Amino acid sequence: MNKNKKDVKIKTEKGSMMDEWPEPIVRVQSLAERNLSTLPERYIKPASQRPTMTDDAPVATNIPIIDLEGLFSEDGSSDDVIMAKISEACREWGFFQVVNHGVRPELMDAARENWREFFHLPVNAKETYSNSPRTYEGYGSRLGVEKGAILDWSDYYYLHHLPPHLKDFNKWPSSPPTIREVIDEYGQEVVQLCERIMRVLSSNLGLKEDKFQEAFGGKNIGSCLRVNYYPKCPRPELALGLSSHSDPGGMTILLPDDQVFGLQVRKDNTWITVKPHPHAFIVNIGDQIQILSNSTYKSVEHRVIVNSERERVSLAFFYNPKSDIPIQPLQELVSTHNPPLYPPMTFDQYRLFIRTQGPRGKSHVESHVSPR
Repeated sequence: MNKNKKDVKIKTEKGSMMDEWPEPIVRVQSLAERNLSTLPERYIKPASQRPTMTDDAPVATNIPIIDLEGLFSEDGSSDDVIMAKISEACREWGFFQVVNHGVRPELMDAARENWREFFHLPVNAKETYSNSPRTYEGYGSRLGVEKGAILDWSDYYYLHHLPPHLKDFNKWPSSPPTIREVIDEYGQEVVQLCERIMRVLSSNLGLKEDKFQEAFGGKNIGSCLRVNYYPKCPRPELALGLSSHSDPGGMTILLPDDQVFGLQVRKDNTWITVKPHPHAFIVNIGDQIQILSNSTYKSVEHRVIVNSERERVSLAFFYNPKSDIPIQPLQELVSTHNPPLYPPMTFDQYRLFIRTQGPRGKSHVESHVSPR
């Protein structure tokens, strides 16, 4: 753990490695538009990481689908059955889908389609928003700054929603014309959904319902959006749209492309292809929730496969702790028989550690475990 903290400090002081990408950026979309018959070597995953291209997993093995209607009634009471389903999903899966979640279906559709239109803009219009590894804000095509790394078959756009001082509309696309308004409204509604789920996560551990929210900084949390664009891939059996990883933040609310499957979740050493329910969100427990709960709740490895016939667009909304608050197991959840598994680390430190390396399964959070 000390080594990790030292690494973070060194990289923060030097800074230069985060100012620019280690190699010239190639847009994956531009490669896909060439109608290649082969895959460039930089995108060919080692044999052990390649997806198993089989028929979709049976419905019985899909992640849980939970109907949130009636979760909180007007008198302030909660539905014990729904609460229990969420608890089981967080402990056993780290993933679940939610329907009747309070975000308007037409807003979900508008958000996804506005971003699809953005990625279909001419190259020059998008390059105006090119990002750097220092903040990731803007239009990007790689995660991590390791020179010579095997890359993922995807482009993305990353922007901040909260805290307000990081929310800069000038860094958001101005085309299509409605995109800023739609995404701002979308972010507000998704934040409200996250707040509701955070209350459930706390209550299900026997804590006061605002405990998790307080640990994250109360209203001073961070939230951001990464829109993923996965172009058609000539050899999908050799590539990944997004390498195996667990999400570093608190909670992810994913709006998938319900017409093109892509997300795979690891369960009992088996990769399960998630079948999105129409107008459902996929909720993903992140590393910071695993740390707060002292591993009662699980952040789980997942990855994205690509398609040779169809492109895919998804929106990952990240709900994170305030960046400078040390996150550690809650005192109420530790004892002599259940000691804390993780030492304190701010989300800024943790995020920087991950950004230098890119997606690497569960290795980031596992390397953060306290020595015994």
